[in-house]
Formats: sequence, C-alpha cells, structure tokens
Amino acid sequence: MASSRKSQPSLKPGNRIAVALSGGLDSVVLLDTVCKAHAKSKSAEIYAFHIHHGLQKQADDWLIFCEKLAKKYQIHFDFRLLHFSKEEGNIEANARARRYEALEDLCAEYDINDIFLAHHQNDQAETVLLQLLRGAGVAGLAAMPASRKLKTTDGKITLWRPLLDQSKKQLEAYAKKHKLKWVEDPSNQDSKYRRNAIRKTVITALEKIQPEAIANLARSAALLGEAQGLLDRLATQDGKTILLKNGVQLKQVLELAKKDLPAANNVLRYWLKASGLTMPSQERLAGWWRDLEAVKADAQLEWVHDERVIRLWRGTLQVVDETAGEWVFKSIPSSSKTLGLPSKWVKEAQQKGQITQVNRSGSEKIQIKAKTPRKTLKNLFQEGDIPPWQRKAPLLFINGDLIAVAGVGLSYPHLVHTGPRVLPEWQQKV
Repeated sequence: MASSRKSQPSLKPGNRIAVALSGGLDSVVLLDTVCKAHAKSKSAEIYAFHIHHGLQKQADDWLIFCEKLAKKYQIHFDFRLLHFSKEEGNIEANARARRYEALEDLCAEYDINDIFLAHHQNDQAETVLLQLLRGAGVAGLAAMPASRKLKTTDGKITLWRPLLDQSKKQLEAYAKKHKLKWVEDPSNQDSKYRRNAIRKTVITALEKIQPEAIANLARSAALLGEAQGLLDRLATQDGKTILLKNGVQLKQVLELAKKDLPAANNVLRYWLKASGLTMPSQERLAGWWRDLEAVKADAQLEWVHDERVIRLWRGTLQVVDETAGEWVFKSIPSSSKTLGLPSKWVKEAQQKGQITQVNRSGSEKIQIKAKTPRKTLKNLFQEGDIPPWQRKAPLLFINGDLIAVAGVGLSYPHLVHTGPRVLPEWQQKV
C-alpha cells in the first residue's frame, strides 16, 4: 500500500475521529453530517480516509475529488493505494478485506480510536439477503452491527455505522436538500456482482410486494443481532470447563457434543469468532466433529480454515498465529523494579547496526534465570511445554549475544535493575 498527500495534523490535544470517504453519495452525506455536528462544539479533530483500489479507470479522479472535499471542510485527509489484481479470486471479498486493513492502518498511524462508515439501511437489507443465499446462521443473518471493535493489537479502534437506520432515499433527499456533490461508481450497476444483482432485481421486486421490505429486513438483522448476543452468553456458560485462554479442551467439548450437539456447535463457533475466524460451513463443521471423534487422545490434528491453522495438541484445540513480527524495545518506568536492558547499551547497538533478528538453528543456549546454567532452547521449550509449531521462535541478538527468545525469556546476565532500561518484546503483525 502507498500513501501520500497527507494534510498536517494539529498538535492540539483532543479526540480524533475518522470518516471513510469513497466519494459516493453515502460517504459524502456521512462526512457532511459529521462535520456539521462538530462544527460548533469543536469536540474532535476530523480525518477523511480514502481507499484507492485501482480497479476503475476513474479511481484517480475519485481520489482528487475526496482530497478537494476534505479541503472544503477544512479537515485532515490521507489515503491508501491498494496493489490489487482482478485475478486474485473473489474481487468483492478481497477488496473488502483489504479496505478494512487499510483503514485500520490509517487509524493506527494517526492514533484514531473511532472511524465512521456510511453503510445504510439498504446495505443492511442486501447483506441479510446475501447471507440467506449462503445458508448463514444467526451470526451471519445479524449482518452488520452498528459498532464493533476491530481486531487490532491493542483493541482500541471502534468501527461505527451511524446510518444503518437511514434508507438510501433518505440519504438522497438529504444530499439534494444540502446541494451536495458526489461521484458515481459504474461498477455499482454491474449485475455480475451478487450484491448489485440483489439490489437491482430482488430488492426491487420485494419492495413491490412489501413497501417496507428494506426496513423490515434491517429490523430482522437487529433482532438477530440481539439473539446472537444471547447465544454468545450461553456459549460462555456452556464453555466454562471447555474454553481455555488459548484454546478448547477436546475431552470436555466432545462430552458436550454427545449430550447436546447444537450447544457444542455454539461453543465452537463462539471460540472461532473470538479468535477472529469466520464461521465454517455446516459441512466443514460436521467434518471437524468426525475428525475429533476419531482422533486418539495423544494424536496431533491440523485444519486450515480462513487462511489460519487450527491444531490439536495434547488434547487442546488452538488457533496458530504464524504471522510475521518484529522486536520492539519498550522503556521501563524509573519507579519500576522490573529488570531490563541498559538503554544506553541498546541505543549504541542500534546505531552501530549490531541488533539482529534471526531464526532458530537448533544449537542456541540462553540463561533466563539467576543462579541457573545456560540451557539449550530445546530443553527450555520442553520444560515450558511449548507446542512444536511455536518452537520456531524468533531470536534477538545484540552484538553477537543471544538476548531474547520469543515466548521463552531474556538473557538474565544482560539485565540490570537500576538506571534507564528497556524491555525487548516480540510483537506480531496483525
């Protein structure tokens, strides 16, 4: 992704919010209402974020339009250019996933905790119908929530959809009344995309049968959202002896499945959602139960789902995070008694390029406790009961010495308890 033409953010303290601005009617109306709501109170700095997919010839023009609109409202502006190929499978799904990733990235860069999207009542109704066609359950039919926390490292970013109770006609009337200008995306008329086909044919036909069809579908989504909340609460109750911090206990979940399969399915779906995974199809879920019933207690099992790996090891199902990351050095407060590396030593090593991140080769040793000998990583992994797939831990070397092993610990002889100190932490990239 690329980004440029940033507006200079203010250095004044205060809340910051962002609006996802495509340039279409919906997002232009949202931006106008947000800016007017904050014009008098000056309660927040407003940012407009545009995602340039590069899939339409007019995409450059849309970027310019959004940038000029941000200047008109005297708000901050930035964008992301996605390197995207039409040959990369499902265009709709891939574009949507990358759009959210780009928005999360922008929010993190500008320290923004709240971002507003312009999804409206018609979008919600279309989503319900799409989920029905997929044979979705309650979670899918609940469609888009009015707000949700994004799956970020710190979990601070909230996505808001304030227009879900507004119909497309209401937004058009608002735009006409306030003489707003926007851009039109010709791909919205292409019926080869399922959502467009539903909008142009199914929704139109339903409105002829039932004038309140759109509002009623959106209302059903809200009610199903409430039902899903109750199912989640039930899953936590049924899963008290099943759900662990990092997994699902096989023996206990199989016992529940024998007594009440729907309840066990609910617990498993809840765990998958909490792990940031999409819901499996009914066929895939049934296949998983067959695998779990047939596997031996001490055996290992592996599934690939939603481009993530789920493994069974020592009687526990776990979602394996095999993502890239980096070592970061965090300052330790002077009042803290936490041991750390001398800040000056680390800074000098950084300036000399003596800090390296390498993969494990198999012969490394490290002392992680006082008055204990140096041990091989193999022994430390075994003592810590660390699963085999987590033993490819990234290693941190400073000036040729092994200083830290992700998930294991730090080199005790290099730690100090006084003076400016830093603590190396391995952070995975979400």
